[in-house]
Amino acid sequence: MLGVNHAPDFNPLDLLAERENGAIAAYAIRKDYHDVIKGRLKAFATEFVARTGAEVKVFVDTAPVLEKPLAAEAGLGWQGKHTVLVSREFGNWLFLGAIYTSLALEPDQPETDHCGSCRRCLDICPTKAFPAPYQLDARRCIAYLTIEHKGPIPHEFRSAIGNRIFGCDDCIAVCPWNKFAATSADLKLSVRENLLHLPLEELAALDDPGFRALFAGTPIKRTGRDRFLRNVLVAIGNSGAPALAESVRPHLQDQNPLVRGAAIWALARLMPDATLAELAERHAGAETDPDVQDEWRLALARDGTAEA
Repeated sequence: MLGVNHAPDFNPLDLLAERENGAIAAYAIRKDYHDVIKGRLKAFATEFVARTGAEVKVFVDTAPVLEKPLAAEAGLGWQGKHTVLVSREFGNWLFLGAIYTSLALEPDQPETDHCGSCRRCLDICPTKAFPAPYQLDARRCIAYLTIEHKGPIPHEFRSAIGNRIFGCDDCIAVCPWNKFAATSADLKLSVRENLLHLPLEELAALDDPGFRALFAGTPIKRTGRDRFLRNVLVAIGNSGAPALAESVRPHLQDQNPLVRGAAIWALARLMPDATLAELAERHAGAETDPDVQDEWRLALARDGTAEA
């Protein structure tokens, strides 16, 4: 097992106060770690095979490999109450990779749990994604909802997402073991400063080529423009800035219903009732997607469901 330090030189929690800017998880504002680490592991594996003749297989989050418990068994750290690997040397900031081999190796001593009575990671979660220590309900996790989830983000979680537009660092960033982590000096995994403090208004204007150009080489690109824009529009709805409504209006006619639905929700949070009703007269009647129709219904009802 391999762990690569990627500790940032800033506190990701500070980004959450910038309500008109998008907050992106620290791991994603750099070159895609899958490519960087897999390339290094393959180079090591090639030399390993040349020396031993053993069979090998390399994994970096690319197969159903239980990397976190394997890393704990290998002594790299322990799985904290938030289920993320924690290291006494690097805190929560480790990318993991694995090499499977047919060669019999002497095992390392597994790391023991050092969380004690601390529950900061559990208490800070905005969507209450931890039903109990060491248990994660991915269906409530902002990282899952903004990256892997393909449909509309459930209403009950939208307000809690705040300005997070790709991933969430809350439970990781709050861990007290991070005080021992030195900022990563790996140049290939250095933070791209142009992806920090991105205005939501500018992100809302991205078309597909613009999205691909801005996030080329990062993990964000794999999510695609439509899901990313869904996240941006939810963040705009949470911004408390009515002026941003103008950047949302064009998306009522977006080709993707995922985007249209998120735009309706955002406008319902930022616009007066009368203005929203005028937009509904223009757009709601022609809508054919059932999810988007529901967004119009909830937005116009103002019954609290759309604000959940």
